[in-house]
Amino acid sequence: MVLVTAPLLLVGAAVAGLAVTGHLPGRFGAGGVPGPTPSATPLPPPAGPVLATSATSRTTVPRALLRRLLHDPSLGVRPGAEVLDVRTGSPLLKVRPGTALPPASLSKLATCTAALETMDAGTRLRTRVVRGARRPGVLVLVGGGDPTLSVNGHGAVLPGAARLSRLADRTVAALPSDTVRVRVQVDDSLFRGPSVAPSWEPGYVGAGVASPVDALSVDEGRVDPRLETRESDPSLAAGADFARLLARRGLRVTGPVSRTVAPADGIELAAVRSPRLSTLVEHTLSASDNDMAEALARLAAHAAGAPASFAGARRTITHAVTSLGVPTPGLRLLDGSGLSRGSRIAPVTVARLLLAATTRSRLAPLLSGLGVGGYSGSVLGRFDEAGARAGRGTVRAKTGTLTGVSNLAGFADDGTGRPVVFVLLADDVSDTLAARDTLDRLAAALARPPR
Repeated sequence: MVLVTAPLLLVGAAVAGLAVTGHLPGRFGAGGVPGPTPSATPLPPPAGPVLATSATSRTTVPRALLRRLLHDPSLGVRPGAEVLDVRTGSPLLKVRPGTALPPASLSKLATCTAALETMDAGTRLRTRVVRGARRPGVLVLVGGGDPTLSVNGHGAVLPGAARLSRLADRTVAALPSDTVRVRVQVDDSLFRGPSVAPSWEPGYVGAGVASPVDALSVDEGRVDPRLETRESDPSLAAGADFARLLARRGLRVTGPVSRTVAPADGIELAAVRSPRLSTLVEHTLSASDNDMAEALARLAAHAAGAPASFAGARRTITHAVTSLGVPTPGLRLLDGSGLSRGSRIAPVTVARLLLAATTRSRLAPLLSGLGVGGYSGSVLGRFDEAGARAGRGTVRAKTGTLTGVSNLAGFADDGTGRPVVFVLLADDVSDTLAARDTLDRLAAALARPPR
């Protein structure tokens, strides 16, 4: 019995871990049947505001089929949905569109909107080394909130990620040639407040679902970039890594790594920069990266002049969404990643947010970060079941998955050459895989409605 039960428990744990990140590729990791070359839904170039709904839509959708699928038991008793004509903004299907439900990782769409609205898409986050205030041998490693910073590039979250090893090289080169002994301190004061949301499940950090949210971390706070195990204090761990790198370059590093606040007029010795913000946003959405989403949420708050905390990020994200003219009935976002089960968002909010992104050039990474059905992002390996294959290579979407919650939102071509926005939310799910397949069939029905 033990030989049978243990593997089943491992599979169940794996599915649970994947669920909170929005990833459930294939059948327990099995890829789908190879499909056609992707030709994802083309999004129209900006051509004026699309939030106006005065124009009469000529687009048709299979409403009867969609409503039948929305009543599938796999989606629970009261799912929500909204489908909009992209070119006119006209609603084509509405099922409880104003009822706020748990967004799960669809929260990342709002988080990335706030980041793009408060910062330039070309922004690069800097990790710096400055001299200490009173002791010339003190080096302060200053975190700039870069979630991609890697120790040496091996297993880095993104190509082109900043490297702590390169920062060590530049620091040593900038020091006087007679420098022999140094001490390392870290400054992670850019982010404020608790580093773990009280609304998160207690085991999230321990299970590797997310790291404590610090302004300084390497490899997203992982103990090893090849593992999901997280450091309990990413900032001090990053400082210890930096100290080891300096020691390997011939310096004698004394004393334990400690926290400080770098002097405002401290002399900068070296710095490294992250990839562009637009790249960070695309990765956050495509990979459904919880750590990067939380960093972007706090960076957006800081850029908006609010405290770079969970509370400050919540206010900043809500303001960014409402400032676009997007309706926000019942909106309540407790974090930037969607891990908090108490967060709420309505289908109409997600739909109108995606719609606004089609006409606002600074939000373009919000669209390019969506996965292509069956081929990329969190919809990799999906749309491979009967009735859903029309969505392979055509649907662009973002998933949102927690235990009991299955969501899907994005774009599909309705078969007339007129793309539609769709948002599908279900919070009464007992079988995640069954709900996922039903959501795929719903999106595929929009991609190729019956003649």
